[in-house]
Order: sequence, then structure tokens, then C-alpha cells
Amino acid sequence: MDLKELTTLLRECAGVGEGVDLDGDVLDVPFDELGYDSLAILQVAGVIEREHRIQLSDDTVAEASTPRVLLECVNACLPATAGAA
Repeated sequence: MDLKELTTLLRECAGVGEGVDLDGDVLDVPFDELGYDSLAILQVAGVIEREHRIQLSDDTVAEASTPRVLLECVNACLPATAGAA
């Protein structure tokens, strides 16, 4: 999963606040500074879990304070479920 897919999900699930540029360098910007609270991140995580058929722990999602951390958690789960090409 990459940043583009994550920002698309953020827009679809929780919208975008005024003055927030999700197309910029937001990998290390805390979600709260981007206008997303923990409920919005849980909602996005639920979509990610369904679309990628992975399971993220609630603690992992709660501790993912930036897009980079969330993407690292998601991508760490993907190889175990993706299968060999």
C-alpha cells in the first residue's frame, strides 16, 4: 500500500479539512494536524482491512500517529497474506 492509496481512503472515509493538502509531503505529519481524529483513522483502518484482507490490532492503529507509521504497519501485514508471485 502506498501514500496515494491511503490519502484516497482518507478523503473517501473522512473528507479533507480546509487548508490540508494531502497531495503534499504528509508522510510524517501527525493525523491530528491533518484534521483526522482516532475515529476517522479507525474507519480508514477498517476499510484497509477489508480491501486487503488483513487484520490490524486496535493498539497498532491507535499508535499509528502519522501516515508513515500506518503504512508501515499495513505493509508489514501484507506479505503474510499476499502469497508468492
